[in-house]
Amino acid sequence: MYLFPRQLLVKHFWTPKQQIDFLDIYHSLRKQSHSEIITHLERASALVSDERLRWHLKDLCTKVQNGAHPTAHDILALRECFSTWPLGLNQLQALHMRALSRAMLLTPYLPPALLRWRLKSHTTVIHQLDRALAKLGVGQLTAQEVKSACYLRGLNSTHIADDRCRTWLGEWLQISCSLKEAELSLLLHNVVLLSTNYLETRR
Repeated sequence: MYLFPRQLLVKHFWTPKQQIDFLDIYHSLRKQSHSEIITHLERASALVSDERLRWHLKDLCTKVQNGAHPTAHDILALRECFSTWPLGLNQLQALHMRALSRAMLLTPYLPPALLRWRLKSHTTVIHQLDRALAKLGVGQLTAQEVKSACYLRGLNSTHIADDRCRTWLGEWLQISCSLKEAELSLLLHNVVLLSTNYLETRR
């Protein structure tokens, strides 16, 4: 435990410095799959039948690849793409699901059916938490609770000021609370789309 505290000790036993260092390590691991997920979205855009949605998805991928932070409006405009083929939760390909699992810090080494079930379950829980959090109000959370909520949803909040974290969480909740159950694949991809280029997260 002394030699390998990150692997053998639960978070509550980490020192403050270890918490920051280890959260940085975990985020760097999940961030490794971000570009792969954007590539999967780009490839899937060619299969979107609606020309307007196809163009918008390709444009969003290009913006993220070029370092732009998309708005909630940009992301919500694509909700229809993520409710059915080719990006609905029931239609995602195995390689795509493995990359998403890594972005959620979940093991990708499972059969496709189990990967799909677990991603659905994980995203549904986050969606339910989002609805409860929206009713409570972000303003009711402490600074540490805000940082933890952001980190769970894909943002490396360890080096971001409290007001910026609250702004980001507000954007996330705006998107999440606008989605129906059939559109939760968009919430899952939001872990990458909304966090990749947000302020200091590009470090």
